[in-house]
Amino acid sequence: MKLSDRLETVLSFVACEGTAADIGTDHGYVPIELVRRKLVKRALAMDVQKGPLSRAEKNVKAAGLEEKIETRLSDGLNKLRPGEAETVIIAGMGGELLIHILEQGERMWESVNQWVCSPHSEIPKVRRWLWEHKFPIVRESMVYEEEKYYTILDVRNPKTWDGPAFPGEDFRKQFRYGEFLLKERAPVFIRYLEEEEGKLLALSETLRAQADTSMRAAKRLKETKEILLLNREVQNEMQRDH
Repeated sequence: MKLSDRLETVLSFVACEGTAADIGTDHGYVPIELVRRKLVKRALAMDVQKGPLSRAEKNVKAAGLEEKIETRLSDGLNKLRPGEAETVIIAGMGGELLIHILEQGERMWESVNQWVCSPHSEIPKVRRWLWEHKFPIVRESMVYEEEKYYTILDVRNPKTWDGPAFPGEDFRKQFRYGEFLLKERAPVFIRYLEEEEGKLLALSETLRAQADTSMRAAKRLKETKEILLLNREVQNEMQRDH
């Protein structure tokens, strides 16, 4: 099975060898490949929609892995029991929904050792939520695919938290761009920063034209300018260090 670079990265982040649960599994490709490649012994393919879960069931059966992969209709983590999975994967959805799933599944926080998260939006908000609830991020990676940038987070159990009680001086940069992406400075991340700068400039021009007659536009313009300054600061630091 040929997986996308994003899903290959998700697979590479899975640290457990026992059981992994894939929330919002869609076609079931991630649990199938985890088991097929012997990265885990068992997997749970879970989805809130009957249609995707039916497709996952067919794919699991076609792969001959019915004994090792269980499909389960579940709204988020609702049908996952504590101790059933060491790693939980939550990928392919917006940041708000990802946070909602984690909040609704608080009873699972103690028993899950690793969360592999790949939100499609609102990533700074996800990072901040994780920090506020003492979920340590131990690794991040960025992938460019089909003209979009995807971030994958390796998140661990709050019991392993040894971070600061308050964010450091660079917390705005860390929440927006990720501590590990800032350190690693991969070419894909540098390209992301350059493209983001262009989008922020274009948005600023649009908002500037509306700001005189709209308080909402004026507020968004102020926020956009602040992000633009932060973006340029990060880019300047990277150029300086090279």
